[in-house]
Amino acid sequence: MTKLAKNTFVLIFFLDGVGLGGADPEENPFVSAALPHLTQLLGEAWYTAGRGPVTAARASLVPTDANLGMDGRPQSATGQAAILTGRNVPHLVGEHYGPKPNPAVAGVIGGGTLFHEVVAAGGSAALITPYPDRYFEAVASGRRLLSSVPLSAVGAGVTLMGADDLRAGRAVSPDFTGAGWRHHLGYDDVPLLSLPEAGRQIAAIAASYDFSFFEHWPTDQIGHRGTLAEATAHLEAIDGAVGGLLEAWDDSRGLLIITSDHGNLEEKSHRQHTRNPVPTILVGRDHARYAANIHDLTDIAGVVRDCLALTDPDAPGDNGRPII
Repeated sequence: MTKLAKNTFVLIFFLDGVGLGGADPEENPFVSAALPHLTQLLGEAWYTAGRGPVTAARASLVPTDANLGMDGRPQSATGQAAILTGRNVPHLVGEHYGPKPNPAVAGVIGGGTLFHEVVAAGGSAALITPYPDRYFEAVASGRRLLSSVPLSAVGAGVTLMGADDLRAGRAVSPDFTGAGWRHHLGYDDVPLLSLPEAGRQIAAIAASYDFSFFEHWPTDQIGHRGTLAEATAHLEAIDGAVGGLLEAWDDSRGLLIITSDHGNLEEKSHRQHTRNPVPTILVGRDHARYAANIHDLTDIAGVVRDCLALTDPDAPGDNGRPII
């Protein structure tokens, strides 16, 4: 059985619906947003599609293909499944599909994900975004389907986190601060965090697992429904949380992967997904070496496997082989 690398951990910090766009401030909210932490990390105009790969002292950025050789606009279910399986899921099921997995996508996820592989190797894995009680009730009643990320976690035997985990600091709200849980969900007793505090807490939680996944979905929601000004403000909030995360991140032991499943937020002239590349940002352990091996969404799983000394389950041979 595969043995995980010692003293190493990986966090996928997932931003739903974020691509690399153009330089027009009337369309792309990145252009007007104040993003001091990400700009210090990657340099000016890192968020534009034509900039190309970036290699800096602490981090690398790779424009990453989310289209995977298929026509149409990339969708969440197949894109997220591609990230977590390392397989070209749109090609396997014959289309980009989403937002929630259909039986074909669920079948690919059931064949194994990074959550499965880490658990099978005796490691610890977690989806560190919590869900309210009514979410679990809706899933149990059949009124709501699991999206690709929680479906992957549950399929590997990973327990989804809830309100108690948020209260205890074992999870961080998708809105970072917990304000949404208080003001919209009615949980008056959950802690309120500043954006830097939320980022530092994500870093601390990630360091307690071999593999963890933080899922931030409001970016896609704002891409579909929000205004340009709302998108700009939201990006600034993300930068604040990322600043705390970077401050607390242990580069010597941890690999931080910030990525997305498809474009959306970067083109506010419409409310649809885009075919733009998505940014994959790698921070910390061997970031430049890993960045050289990323071209599309299916390559991200290989980077995680290499960092944790997992093997590729789809490789020929009895036990697979390291992906990189």
